[in-house]
Amino acid sequence: MKNFLIRDQSLAILKNQLNVYLCNSICTNFEKMRTIINCLLAFLMSWPSVAQGNGKVFNITAYGAKGDGKTLNTQAIQRAIDALSQAGGGRLIVPEGAFLTGSILLKSNVDLHLEKGAVLLGSLNPEDYQKARHPALVLAHQQENVSISGQGVINGRGCAAALRFDSLLYAKHPEPAKYVFGRLGENVRPQNIEMAECKGVTIKGITLKDAGCWVQTYHECENVVIDSIRVESDHYWNNDGIGIWDCRKVRIANSYVNSADDGICLKSYKHGLGCEDVVVENCIVRSSASALKFGTGSYGGFRNVTIRNISIFDTYRSAIAIECVDGGLLENVLVDGIRAIHTGNAIFIRLGDRNKTDGVSVLRNITIRNLFVQVPFGPPDLNYEVRGPVIMASPASSLPLSHYLNTIPSSITGIPGHPVENVTLENIEIVFPGRGNTAMGNIPVWRLHTVPEQEKHYPEFSMFGELPAWGMYVRHVKGLKMENVTVRAEKPDYRPAFVFDDVSGLQMNRIRIYEDDDDPQIILKEVADQSLNVDLKTVMTIP
Repeated sequence: MKNFLIRDQSLAILKNQLNVYLCNSICTNFEKMRTIINCLLAFLMSWPSVAQGNGKVFNITAYGAKGDGKTLNTQAIQRAIDALSQAGGGRLIVPEGAFLTGSILLKSNVDLHLEKGAVLLGSLNPEDYQKARHPALVLAHQQENVSISGQGVINGRGCAAALRFDSLLYAKHPEPAKYVFGRLGENVRPQNIEMAECKGVTIKGITLKDAGCWVQTYHECENVVIDSIRVESDHYWNNDGIGIWDCRKVRIANSYVNSADDGICLKSYKHGLGCEDVVVENCIVRSSASALKFGTGSYGGFRNVTIRNISIFDTYRSAIAIECVDGGLLENVLVDGIRAIHTGNAIFIRLGDRNKTDGVSVLRNITIRNLFVQVPFGPPDLNYEVRGPVIMASPASSLPLSHYLNTIPSSITGIPGHPVENVTLENIEIVFPGRGNTAMGNIPVWRLHTVPEQEKHYPEFSMFGELPAWGMYVRHVKGLKMENVTVRAEKPDYRPAFVFDDVSGLQMNRIRIYEDDDDPQIILKEVADQSLNVDLKTVMTIP
């Protein structure tokens, strides 16, 4: 797909040469000959491709596709893809227009290029979709050097598609196993893009709109580049903006993601695999779940991940959620340069053990620096079409917490005997609303032992319910360095700013705590080998 020569330029040269020939010829019927030649040129322009260097250019309209928004173009587009692949690969043009289609299978060495004004419009008929692992509008499986580029749009019409699928399936099977929480499960609703076991994937410039499920997922792929795309998909459930599953050598950059679930999400479902050598940079994220998330699936784990220069806003859960709960290894993560406004939680780091058959996860070597988060008093996703589920005040409570008060702090938690290891927090500022009070929940410091472990529970920043700190809660951690960390409560809160429980190797330097409260702000319980360069009047050690 490299070294494309532009067909129009080649034909223009040909036309000039023919006109020169005509002008110099002794043809007696010049105009008639010019008409014949122009007809020949028009015919050449209508050819589906012209050989150009190392690639070819095809146009889907040459294979019968119609951009009227009504004609089903699945077969026409697939014929064009197959023909271009068989010819050695190149660029497949989707011109301006709305091209209704079901699943199309992208092939090796084919660049699906959506020109400005071009729309691939998802069918509302479930029979029009295929799947490698899940149904999707654009699929690729075990292909090499595939890409989607341009300034056009892939519109899955997610809510309409899901409701249409729902009505058709329910008519056939009133109680199918495909339903989850009263709505169609993830194995039924279509994604916009799914690529599995591919080498050399590039997604650039396009807009992905309104998927019926996850917007795009990449499974066990290698050398993936996602650059300068826009995701607008917040009208239906489980709409992760970008899903990277067990992939190696990935770069996500310069993109905007607005999704009704996690924004950019790394997952691992294969033992011995995992996500490795991943860079996420220069992106803007809005999410009704977590903006940047590792997990929940974490069987293989995550290694060597860099996240930098990310802006986050109106995000319901965590700005950054780093979770390893299925027996995998999570290590060597750098998060550098996050600014999150109107976001429900700043940092959530969790080592758990929900996998009952394999060993316990390992989570270590995490650095988060240059982070600013502003946590609002009310729900951050109030203006979403689909809002996040209500957070309860405690695991057993029927009292909704998040729709009234964001009192859940950042947290770093392992489990007994399996600590989170080697975490550095540097140049951090988190602004909280405060206003936590004993009428909403009351876990004073002498009741630290009542905070549930939740070893096998789904990881979420709200999983422990009310916590005994307003700024940060840390438990079962080995090696924590906090340098130049500021927490600020805009209104008083009855709890201390920091609670450390079963922590060794704690270093605190240049810690600033702003709250209208003279009580101790740093609580230590079973903390060993600490180095605290703080005002000791703010520290209280409890048995």
